[in-house]
Amino acid sequence: MGNGLLQSIADNVIFVLVCVGVAAALFFIAYGTEKAVQKKNGVTDRILTTRKITMIGLFSALAVILHMLDFPVPFLAPGFYQLDFSEIPALVGAFAFGPVAGVMIEFCKILLKLVIKGTSTAFVGDLANFVIGCSLVLPASILYMFKKTKKRAIAACVAGSVIMTVFGSAFNGVYLLPAFSKLFGMPLEAIIAAGAEINGNIHNITSFVIFAVAPMNIVKSVAASGVTMLIYKPLSPILKNANPVMERRAGEISNSGNA
Repeated sequence: MGNGLLQSIADNVIFVLVCVGVAAALFFIAYGTEKAVQKKNGVTDRILTTRKITMIGLFSALAVILHMLDFPVPFLAPGFYQLDFSEIPALVGAFAFGPVAGVMIEFCKILLKLVIKGTSTAFVGDLANFVIGCSLVLPASILYMFKKTKKRAIAACVAGSVIMTVFGSAFNGVYLLPAFSKLFGMPLEAIIAAGAEINGNIHNITSFVIFAVAPMNIVKSVAASGVTMLIYKPLSPILKNANPVMERRAGEISNSGNA
């Protein structure tokens, strides 16, 4: 029993370290990219200004509300997979204020959710939501940051959706599902069986992520991208006023190509 307890503690410590490492890596990728673009455009301002931090807080609050309104999609995946649309505020915020803002909105959303609601998946679902959300928001905002046109925004959303679907499915199969099985105490066989009850094509981890996880990620990424494309242009004048220096020095978007 003592060895089992020590092993459980070790597993949880390792998982926490992985979470911290992933969060730090995503932040540094966003920060490094944004700094490189600033240097290219001759901008010397801080990445995080007081006004930008305020907007990050606002978008994080909107994101956590949407995150807590998650719901199961029983015809796609087992009930422990929940669908939410919290990537919409994160993607809008990232388009307006850059990749660092997008990653911070995703991170603050998870922290707020844990404080308010706690976790029901041994923190595995929370890591999944953060990392997979960033796999949409980070590449999409980086692509958009280099050329702020409507066509680039659409291409960025498409690229982010593809990356989220592929990476999210692979990350589930390689790390998240085994971690959930170990930390939550649910055998992988039981997870696969739950998927097989929904889709007869599911018979192992690979088919589980293809027929259950990937469709969930597709629905989530397409919905977040579609809503962002609809609301970003009407919101952009307001958001630009909250970030005037960056918008002025990075170059205004022409009316014909405005996203």
